Amino acid sequence: MFTLEFIAVFTASMLACLVTTAGIYIIRKHADWANRNVAYFICFAAGVLISVSFLHIIPKSFGMSESAPTFLLVGFLGLYITNRFVSVFVCNDPDRSVATGIIPMIGIGLHSFIDGIIYSVTFNVSIFTGILSAIGMVLHEFPEGVITFLLLERAGFSRKKSAILAFLSAALTTPLGTLVSFPFINKIDRSTLSVLLAASAGALTYVGASHLLPAVEKENKKFSLFALGAGVMVAVVIVLSKGK
Repeated sequence: MFTLEFIAVFTASMLACLVTTAGIYIIRKHADWANRNVAYFICFAAGVLISVSFLHIIPKSFGMSESAPTFLLVGFLGLYITNRFVSVFVCNDPDRSVATGIIPMIGIGLHSFIDGIIYSVTFNVSIFTGILSAIGMVLHEFPEGVITFLLLERAGFSRKKSAILAFLSAALTTPLGTLVSFPFINKIDRSTLSVLLAASAGALTYVGASHLLPAVEKENKKFSLFALGAGVMVAVVIVLSKGK
């Protein structure tokens, strides 16, 4: 039997999925416009992902468990090691390798999955708390879909395959995280959640600092710093809306 809490949390996670999917669809249908402005999208997303990690996810996880710093490092180094493995053993061309698309896809997918779990947690506390959290998190779903698609395409994947992979990793993982976690949410203690949050923050920090920002530097766009600043400002709004 569906409870009010389940209906609310699944609706919120599906909204996040739809917003991300909209970003993927729009960027795929307007390729020329995307190529002219890709650096701005990447820079905006970097500002959002890095800032949200430092301003909210990391402090929140640290406040919930003393082991969180360890798993922050695990999340960061885990993606770095995966990146090195893919680059050395899978890719032949380091300048145009699938790693430049796969690694951010993994990081964003992990983050989106954790978003689904967070929806379950916050709506389990109260509908009002869940709605406040959803408002904040949905704000950064659109650029996540855009950036995941663009990075996959720039890494050599076809437009169709980039759209499918972006949908699976950036959009579908949020409701998946909700469906997986909701039946067990009462059994997830604060320490376990803090580990998931910290690992997610480490992964997002690596994606932003090692993939997104270097990609922007290669483009050398005139107003990229303004896009970065806009991403940071959106992150601040997210943090404030969640009531940190």
